Amino acid sequence: MGDLKMYTMAEQVRKTAQAYHLWSPHDRIIVAVSGGPDSVTLLHVLHYIARTDTPLELICAHVNHSFRGAESDAEAEMVRETAFKLGIPFELAVIDVPAYMKESGKGTQLAAREKRYQFLLDVADKYKAQSIALAHHADDQAETVLMRLLRGSGPTGLAGMKIKRREKNVELIRPFLRIYKSDLIELCEAEGFSYVIDSSNLSNKYARNEIRLDVLPFLGKYNRQLPQSLNRLAEVIGEEDDYMSQSAKALFDQIVTASGRGYALSARSFTGLHVALQRRLIQLILNYLSLNTEDIDFVKIEAVRSGIIQEMPTTWSLDLGGGLRCVREYDHVSFLPDCSADQDIFTYTLERKSTILSLGSIQRSLVTELRSHESKENSEIIHSKNEAIFDADKLNFPLTVRSRLPGDVMKVMGLNGSKKVKDIFIDDKIPPSMRHQIPIVTDASGTILWIPGVRRSVHAAVTQQTTSILYMRLEDIR
Repeated sequence: MGDLKMYTMAEQVRKTAQAYHLWSPHDRIIVAVSGGPDSVTLLHVLHYIARTDTPLELICAHVNHSFRGAESDAEAEMVRETAFKLGIPFELAVIDVPAYMKESGKGTQLAAREKRYQFLLDVADKYKAQSIALAHHADDQAETVLMRLLRGSGPTGLAGMKIKRREKNVELIRPFLRIYKSDLIELCEAEGFSYVIDSSNLSNKYARNEIRLDVLPFLGKYNRQLPQSLNRLAEVIGEEDDYMSQSAKALFDQIVTASGRGYALSARSFTGLHVALQRRLIQLILNYLSLNTEDIDFVKIEAVRSGIIQEMPTTWSLDLGGGLRCVREYDHVSFLPDCSADQDIFTYTLERKSTILSLGSIQRSLVTELRSHESKENSEIIHSKNEAIFDADKLNFPLTVRSRLPGDVMKVMGLNGSKKVKDIFIDDKIPPSMRHQIPIVTDASGTILWIPGVRRSVHAAVTQQTTSILYMRLEDIR
């Protein structure tokens, strides 16, 4: 009877492995074994498959979390003995999780999980393994989905755990994710596998245990197939979530561009998208920028989305946390590191001579050249904002090339009176994030002569009486 049950279980796992490409012949797999019936059964089933169907190289890995003293030690010894009887290499980690909790300030479950996964990844690296097999089963999936539902998770969260996902250079695989715990225990009993029951799993002081011991049984009174329903929900949403993820990635390639250390897109292009894709695209960008996924919630995504789709041309900035910021400047939307503190104030001196002044702070240079009034080249720059000519004899040297200062005012050519530089930038729709990179040219008295690329002042205008001209041109440093 035991052989039949093992064969049936192995067949179910083989089909899952084939459907999701969990392994190939001769793969090296780290099997995480806690000592409970789920992970012990996983080790035995994979060993059976390796002997009868697909040659696999298995390594048994166990973590002693140092929570339960002698009980934890006995559990580790039982797993070691099981691996020895099967002829499988054994790796053990004894981790003082309570000490790590004090050091990091993290809770029991999170601290234990971090240390456990780090050990498994280290073992996988040591053996150059292709994957790490975890014993999560269908009941675990139901608990996960319900917990995330209660937290208000979106589709990605409700998809639950994935049968396969990549972590660094190794695949995390869950061959039992479509199998219920009762079937695993039944196989353990039929085959006489040794296993232990972790006493902490019977305490409802942890959220997951509360879901398992209290919430699911209570809700089960209204739906006796609740675990199955939650698993179907995870499977359906998981496939649709994958489709949406692929669509968002394709869209990212189409409309998002690299912008310095971040990413940028057009508000007009974004507004035409379906709302679901708008949210997905924002989430994807934040993921690419390595924002902690726990910090990417619906409220934050919706705040960004609402700011992008508003009809009135506007500029705004939103702190996303994690050192990131979203900035809208008219049609231009940027997701980038918060580098407001990196906006250098610069000042350079320009003497009365032909030269190339390097403005290293903004990766540009200012080319100057003394010319005679009769030079034919002068007439060619009338309509160029990056070039300007001045009556050299009317200029008060030395000139200064500097960054913008609060309260800057300029007498603009073609306009009666003075205008704030800030208002000039607004009128020309120059993004706020770019304004600190635009140089201001002043004379020795501080009078603004020219904002290269933007406007020229009325000062030192070239007339028929001009004999000497100072030509200036702003260009990028190549």
